[in-house]
Amino acid sequence: MSVTTMVTGLEGEKAPALQLETLLALGLDQRTAENALVNSKVTANLAAVIAEAGISGCDKSVGNLLYAVATKHPNSALVHRPALINYIVSTKIKSPAQLDAALSFLSNVGPEYLDIGKFEEACGVGVVVSIEDIHSTVAEILKENMEAILEQRYHINVGSLCGQVRKKHPWGDAKATKDEIEKRLAEILGPKTEADNVKPVKKKKEKPAKVEEKKVAVATAAPPSEEELNPYTIFPQPAENNKVHTEIFFSDGNIWRAHNTKEILEKHLIETGGKVMTRFPPEPNGYLHIGHAKAMFIDFGLAKERDGHCYLRFDDTNPEAEKKEYIDHIQEIVQWMGWEPYKVTFTSDYFQALYEHAVELIRKGLAYVDHQTGEQIKEYREKKMDSPWRNRPTEESLQLFEDMRRGLIAEGAATLRMKQDMQNDNKNMSDLIAYRIKFTPHPHAGDKWCIYPSYDYAHCMVDSFENITHSLCTLEFDIRRPSYYWLLVALGLYQPHVWEYSRLNISNTVMSKRKLNRLVTEKWVDGWDDPRLLTLAGLRRRGVSATAINSFIRGIGITRSDNSLIRVDRLEYHIREELNKTASRTMVVLHPLKVVITNLEDGKVIDLDGKKWPDAPADDASSYYKVPFSRTVYIEKTDFRLKDSKDYYGLAPGKSALLRYAFPIKCTEVIYGDNSDEIVEIRAEYDPSKTSKPKGVLHWVAEPAPGVEPLKVEIRLFEKLFLSENPAELEDWLGDLNPNSKEIVKGAYAVPSLATAVLGDKFQFERLGYFAVDTESTLEKLVFNRTVTLRDSYGKAGPK
Repeated sequence: MSVTTMVTGLEGEKAPALQLETLLALGLDQRTAENALVNSKVTANLAAVIAEAGISGCDKSVGNLLYAVATKHPNSALVHRPALINYIVSTKIKSPAQLDAALSFLSNVGPEYLDIGKFEEACGVGVVVSIEDIHSTVAEILKENMEAILEQRYHINVGSLCGQVRKKHPWGDAKATKDEIEKRLAEILGPKTEADNVKPVKKKKEKPAKVEEKKVAVATAAPPSEEELNPYTIFPQPAENNKVHTEIFFSDGNIWRAHNTKEILEKHLIETGGKVMTRFPPEPNGYLHIGHAKAMFIDFGLAKERDGHCYLRFDDTNPEAEKKEYIDHIQEIVQWMGWEPYKVTFTSDYFQALYEHAVELIRKGLAYVDHQTGEQIKEYREKKMDSPWRNRPTEESLQLFEDMRRGLIAEGAATLRMKQDMQNDNKNMSDLIAYRIKFTPHPHAGDKWCIYPSYDYAHCMVDSFENITHSLCTLEFDIRRPSYYWLLVALGLYQPHVWEYSRLNISNTVMSKRKLNRLVTEKWVDGWDDPRLLTLAGLRRRGVSATAINSFIRGIGITRSDNSLIRVDRLEYHIREELNKTASRTMVVLHPLKVVITNLEDGKVIDLDGKKWPDAPADDASSYYKVPFSRTVYIEKTDFRLKDSKDYYGLAPGKSALLRYAFPIKCTEVIYGDNSDEIVEIRAEYDPSKTSKPKGVLHWVAEPAPGVEPLKVEIRLFEKLFLSENPAELEDWLGDLNPNSKEIVKGAYAVPSLATAVLGDKFQFERLGYFAVDTESTLEKLVFNRTVTLRDSYGKAGPK
């Protein structure tokens, strides 16, 4: 179908009808041409550019440059547009880099006299970069990077290599450069191996996991560094926040050096009293996990160490994903982790101020209302092409933005985008979305708004509004730093000091909220507080304390190193370290095997003392618990064998073992069930004088009175949730779930003193591990979760 649009020229005269076929003849693709025709301003500019060029068709490379002129040429220098078009048509300007330089030059000149010599020098007219030049420079750059090439092979960043060549030959043929680099790499490295085809992210994460273990082995013997003693020494003081934070590089060669002016910094210091101000800004769309514990340790910890303040700020810009349940959980879990917020705030508290600044951006020509779909925006970003609506009149965008606010435009039909730099290599400078339409009531702000700010738009400004001194986030936000400061510079706002640290990645689990949400909503686990998850609620339910978590976080440090995979054993080491000091000892038998003491008279019960602590003082009654010893006791099934061996210390026919805190017993008879494989009872004799000295020591539980069953409890044993160390890398990550990650033992026996155990109590069940009372436990049905085993595979420094 033919599309035709009547356009009006710059002087108001009617221009010839512009047809779709005309634009396709310029080499534009179908979608770009169709989008251009629905925007009257772009259509008018294109028609004028085609008329000035005096062509009806051209090569695609020329056509794309002419389209860029129509959408990007500065209005102040329209008098020079015909000259620029002539340079393009005559192929004196033939690359996007040259055109960007030309447009920048014309923007500075405006309507004044055009110095042709300076213009041509600025945009590389007449500069000839031969293929030989490119080949020579490529060889030079590859030689300089040879060590990295040989190490990374085909995972080397070709874009970075191209950029190094481009610095030496800014007007060279980009495609020829890339082709030559790829050709030379193939010659150097040869055919791709199987390892070369593995996604680079896998190699990056697998390799540091080994490095992390090696470092630990060395660190155990080394004295602590200053940063280990105080990890916050790396952060500057608030009064030092007048240095250049970052340089924002634009594709036209301009550079913004983001920093606070003396006046802005002085005003900030007066308002804060010079105190450190940080914020912990979770999005209330799920439960917090151990990665958030690291963020809290850094955000709250820095403020506490410097006698400052830390906000708990809910980043609630997406009303569809947020729930009051999550808000309540986050507030409660922050307190449990030992942190006290200075204030609890919401991004939505600042919706009015954010809206007013959006209007200011539009008035400054730094934002515009766009009608591209999400797919179109993605495509244009990849092609580094401006939206057809990018240069619409300011008043038009102001009116449309007001219509968006009033709910007069359909959801998805318009967005407000920041006018940043579509040709920038950093995609986070490609005109990010500032506002989108959502006809969804907000959990905190109610139904006042139907337009909501994006994270990229709101986050930096709310940091500024709250006078945050240190805006701390994980390393994946590093590439967003230019856009963070671009907005604050554009609006003349105070600029916090941004610093990124490495994410916390732990083996045999997943940390992304999206994956965690799937595990919960699809019922692969038993809720957000399932003890197998490394959510903070799950860890707490499992019996892990906030102290142990914070000790683990302090141990791994605050660094900008790569996101190496930390083995879960390292977390378990810190858990054992604390529980070894705080969990009292007691005895539970998981899988009971009945033992009848034949030489103990019927009805007799001997009350013995069990130690709650290994070094319990003899004169402190509170350090002991009562253990009844009667004619019927129970041991673990695994502590009895029919066939003895030298390396076995359990009970066997004719062999003795010591019952912990009681007496040695010797097996005298084995009672079988209906078949010879089923052992139902052991007969034994005890040594009341304790003259025998068996090597094996067994935990046990006895009937508290003749014929009375011991206290029955439910025990839940947990293993790693995933079989692989890094399941997040797997395409079928749900297929990696450990089918044996949870075992419920319903018929375990416990000593009587455990009958009063309540939520919050933690114990070491001797020879079995550390256990905590579960949230589902009642006095009628006691339930214990295994927190961690006694075995320590992390390092020799830990308790066994």
